[in-house]
Amino acid sequence: MQRDGGLDRRTFLRHAGLTAFAGTVGTAMPAPALATGGGQLSGSRYDFDTIHSRIGTDSSKWDAQIAKYGREQIDVGMGTADQDFRIAPAITRALRKRVAHENFGYLTKPESYLESIVDWNRRRYGLEIAPETILHSDGVHPAIISTLRAFCPPGSKILLHTPGYNGFYTDIGVVGAVAEECPLRLVNGQYAMDFEDLERRIDHDTHAFVLCNPQNPTGNVWSRADLMTLGEICTRRRVVVLADEIHCDFVGKEHSYTPYATLDNEAIVRNSITFKSVSKSFNLSALKCAYLFSTHPDYLARIVGPGQHRQGMNTLGIIAAETAYNECEDWLDQLVEYIDGTQALVESLVRTQVPSVRVVKPEGTYLSWLDASDAIDRIGAVDDPNASGAADAETPEERFQRYLVEHARIHLISGSSYGTGGAGHMRMNVATSRQLIERAVSNLADALASV
Repeated sequence: MQRDGGLDRRTFLRHAGLTAFAGTVGTAMPAPALATGGGQLSGSRYDFDTIHSRIGTDSSKWDAQIAKYGREQIDVGMGTADQDFRIAPAITRALRKRVAHENFGYLTKPESYLESIVDWNRRRYGLEIAPETILHSDGVHPAIISTLRAFCPPGSKILLHTPGYNGFYTDIGVVGAVAEECPLRLVNGQYAMDFEDLERRIDHDTHAFVLCNPQNPTGNVWSRADLMTLGEICTRRRVVVLADEIHCDFVGKEHSYTPYATLDNEAIVRNSITFKSVSKSFNLSALKCAYLFSTHPDYLARIVGPGQHRQGMNTLGIIAAETAYNECEDWLDQLVEYIDGTQALVESLVRTQVPSVRVVKPEGTYLSWLDASDAIDRIGAVDDPNASGAADAETPEERFQRYLVEHARIHLISGSSYGTGGAGHMRMNVATSRQLIERAVSNLADALASV
């Protein structure tokens, strides 16, 4: 991405309703020496294996399922896509320091926060972002909704790969548009883009493509060649690409993440908006802090135009995000290594202990995509003779989800919620202690052993 991106900064700021940035909030603390406690082992290693209970904290992943099914039915929550680990100690220290000030008035966006975004993306991924092209949001979903409103009239079509993140369907529905599914091809357990099918689905009523890179739920980390081909089609057919790259920091050691904004064609890059956040990488979703950027000034002006995107900010979210990017890279590197090992462990355990379920180690994310079609068939979920009333509306995957809660005491996400291609599958969040991973797979094996 070019640093100036051809952008007239004063013009853009005027359109965006922003003033020049002034002052800072919560100046970043110098990197402290590592010590024991607070999620750290002695020396320079962090502890991701000790179980850190989240029960009783209104956790969506744990407490919401316990409220629905009962405490005795939930050994391991593996649904909502967040982590069960303590956050990086430096973030906790920075938040405590800011809370001690005891005032939470209106916030001016700190220039140092923008610099941390620019430095992080340049240092890790060779991605150059001009700070004046960054828009702020209190989440990736609100940012995507604002962008879809700017480009997609009600009733128009929005493309997305399937199986695809179920939250995109909600975003598309909010703006009154229609999801146009582009099924991925599944070959020997691996997913791939189908470019011919994609182009066939584009017509005069198609204005945007929502890309997930890395892909949720399949775990694909799209190659530069794949993204270039996708970008060429969308640019030629005047379809704006919304690149959701929220999972980009979780990529297996055998693979490499390619930011859409680093593609080797300026026109393709300009025909896109990228969305990022610290929420997945540093487990800060509750602090509501995300950002989006583009090299196309007209696109940015449309997003923040009248009645469009409002740049909400959370003081503690800004503090946490800046600290994460400036001081917590080593913590994240160790976590990514831990998650990559956990994904390999899941693949091995499922293969040896649960023959009716198949899984291929994903290329990225902390999500495992389980092929449970045989197991669903074995328990009779496909054609349940006892189903009646409201249960008749359940998909086989939803029945299997309920079966796992009742018999394995684990909660997974039904694959049917991810659109075409999700049938017969379940999504498992593995961002937890390996002790809980082993317990979950053992429970799964026991629940399916007699069927």
